[in-house]
Amino acid sequence: MTAPKVLISDALSPAAVQIFKDRGIEVDFQPALGKDKEKLAEIIGNYDGLAIRSATKVTSAILAKATNLKVIGRAGIGVDNVDIPAATARGVIVMNTPFGNSITTAEHAIAMMFALAREIPAADASTQAGKWEKNRFMGVEITGKVLGIIGCGNIGSIVADRAVGLKMRVIAFDPFLSAERALELGVEKVELDDLLARAEIITLHTPMTPQTRNILSREALAKTRPGVRIINCARGGLVDEEALAELLKSGHVAGAALDVFVEEPATANPLFGLPNVVCTPHLGASTTEAQENVALQVAEQMSDYLLRGAISNAVNFPSITAEEAPRLKPYISLAEKLGSFAGQLTETDIKTIRIVYEGDVAHMKIKALTSAAVAGLLRPALADINIVAAPSVARERGIVIEETTREKTGDHDSLITLEVETENLTRAVAGTIIAGTKPRIVQIKGINVEADLLPRMLYITNHDRPGFIGRIGTLLGENGINIAHMQFGRDFEGGNAIALVGIDQVVGETLLKEINTIPNVVQVKALTF
Repeated sequence: MTAPKVLISDALSPAAVQIFKDRGIEVDFQPALGKDKEKLAEIIGNYDGLAIRSATKVTSAILAKATNLKVIGRAGIGVDNVDIPAATARGVIVMNTPFGNSITTAEHAIAMMFALAREIPAADASTQAGKWEKNRFMGVEITGKVLGIIGCGNIGSIVADRAVGLKMRVIAFDPFLSAERALELGVEKVELDDLLARAEIITLHTPMTPQTRNILSREALAKTRPGVRIINCARGGLVDEEALAELLKSGHVAGAALDVFVEEPATANPLFGLPNVVCTPHLGASTTEAQENVALQVAEQMSDYLLRGAISNAVNFPSITAEEAPRLKPYISLAEKLGSFAGQLTETDIKTIRIVYEGDVAHMKIKALTSAAVAGLLRPALADINIVAAPSVARERGIVIEETTREKTGDHDSLITLEVETENLTRAVAGTIIAGTKPRIVQIKGINVEADLLPRMLYITNHDRPGFIGRIGTLLGENGINIAHMQFGRDFEGGNAIALVGIDQVVGETLLKEINTIPNVVQVKALTF
């Protein structure tokens, strides 16, 4: 049997190269190749695996030449330099190492907090310039201060642990942080407005999603207490930089420390040059230990896949064998879309996820299906979550996952029911596969409704009254929205009703608000799949 061949096209630790060799994999180490797209495209067809960092851009054009490629391993968390849909279409597994630099990033946030509190960069520059401005740099103590953490997942929880050790009072906003997990971390779980009003220092540790983009907007920043200090070592775009600059100049915000920016490389920024700002060039993961960790992890993961078929931290496929894939694949799609359906409608803390598998699907590898469902459920809030890591991410947030298998009890040969319990409500959605491959929703909140899952849909709950369907159709038509299909269900005549409307165009917030004014409409939500 010919040994697998791996190309390393970016700078990677020699220890990673040795792991490949020790496992019997032929490795070609060309750390400068990633910058040469033409050369990479010319030789990529010779390799089974490609190990990269951020310099190599794996485009659809590169993938078109990768006739033998089976796996791409990204040493680090971000995979925005890989065309994931193109890789998936070609059956190429894309792996990352989501936890290798967590400690390093958390420590950088703590270091930025100290630098900001004691004005260390400015004091260093002044002293080395031959000045002795001891009275100019009056800092503040960290002990006893209220630290507000926005996003208390993997990195945020490490920051919380370090801050508790520094005798700070820690409060956290995270919709997926359970009360039990908060107690374990020693933090107080709060809503965002409460955090903004109370925190003396705010640090961000949330991914960039539509929900978190500009989470510290002009309006949010205005709600912060006077003298607040703000730290962002997570993602550029979480903070309104223009508004932050204005509040720094006015004195409402005492200081800010940023490692990430809306535009990177950041050669110009409204925050640059302000005396109460500390900036670093995206150094969160830049330590020797972190770089070594992610390199070793990606080498181990790729070796396991190429030699044994084991998949770890894949962003585009669950842990299943090649033999299981054809039968399981449509049910993975169904489970993920059921999760996405529930996730896009869930805005409060998730406590428990219950999944019931009935009929033929109950005899399949349900762990892979559960991973897909949980990933779909959490992805609206955690954009870069992958299917393999989803259950562990849920557990980190104290979310309980329950699985039940049953023999066939109804009309469907296979049925998956996903139930999400939050602090305020319990929501359930069920689906099946028709024609062998097509996912379909068959029940929502106990109401029967038969609907294919299209890329764009409107979910509308209403009181069952005459005239509703006509009003919806007319309003969408007047706004240039083409209806692909409309499916309805109700619990009883005149009771609660549900409409699922497949549409071809994007519905904006203004139109959603207008739909919500139709008599008897309770809720309307635009969903994407």
